[in-house]
Amino acid sequence: MGRIRRAVIADIPDLDRLLFQVAAVHHEGRPDLFKPNAKKYSDDELTEIIADDERPIFVYEDDADAGDGTHEDAASDRTIGGTIGEPTDGSSDRSGRVIGYAFCVFQRHPGSHVLTDITTLYIDDLCVDENARGKHVGSALYRHVLDFAREQGCYNVTLNVWSCNPSAMAFYEHCGLKPQKVGMETIL
Repeated sequence: MGRIRRAVIADIPDLDRLLFQVAAVHHEGRPDLFKPNAKKYSDDELTEIIADDERPIFVYEDDADAGDGTHEDAASDRTIGGTIGEPTDGSSDRSGRVIGYAFCVFQRHPGSHVLTDITTLYIDDLCVDENARGKHVGSALYRHVLDFAREQGCYNVTLNVWSCNPSAMAFYEHCGLKPQKVGMETIL
């Protein structure tokens, strides 16, 4: 059992670990586009994003390790779907290990000549630790993002997925997502 909460500065080492995992999957699928041993954001960029309410990061924190390989059952508030808006300065009661995240971005198009004036919550990145996959962490994160988007009055939730990552595509389809647009290319 774990809980989902907003990311704090103290989560950056765990976010880094997961960002490297995502980058490795992308590099393996498209080495022509993705660099090896890279990550999407620097620690300074992560610090900025964590402080930005327009770009919330939600993390799935596994229960605290009791030191013997087991996990203690912590307080009753440590359940999936935890609180929103906890401190982002690292002062929350962080007691477990982050094993998943969802980077989100609010998107709006006020004054657009073609697009309606809706608010979209875009999932910029969703990752579950390679050692925690199949334990419904990704589904819990996605449901949390949907609930958050509803609470914020969003019209929809969107994301992009690379076709070189068929397991991610299958996961998102299982969650009920449908194609909105398709990016295509010709390599010259």
